[in-house]
Amino acid sequence: QVQLVESGGGLVQAGASLRLSCAASGRTFSDYKMGWFRQAQGKEREFVAGISWSGGSTVYADSVKGRFTISRENAKNMVYLQMNSLKHEDTAVYSCAADQRKFGRPSTYGYDYNSWGQGTQVTVSS
Repeated sequence: QVQLVESGGGLVQAGASLRLSCAASGRTFSDYKMGWFRQAQGKEREFVAGISWSGGSTVYADSVKGRFTISRENAKNMVYLQMNSLKHEDTAVYSCAADQRKFGRPSTYGYDYNSWGQGTQVTVSS
């Protein structure tokens, strides 16, 4: 399995931007589809964005479409989540996840992902 470590979270005001990073180690990073999920306090985990192994295909939750961008750099074993126009309702712990099934459309279901990071807190003040 691949090990994942997120960074880049913090406290920002509504309307601001943040970029989350996820560093992967342990296996061939380009063999994995990657995803970002979030979990707000008292709520279930929800899908945010996913990206194919090459970066050529991306999927977004409707709630973040047009504001968030997922990207990856396979040479650096990194996946990113650029978050713009942040809203209070984006407050959550954000986790990156790896899907070992290399091919196909990025999944929006958490159970399709095999490895998870510990998460990074994003707090957006209104």
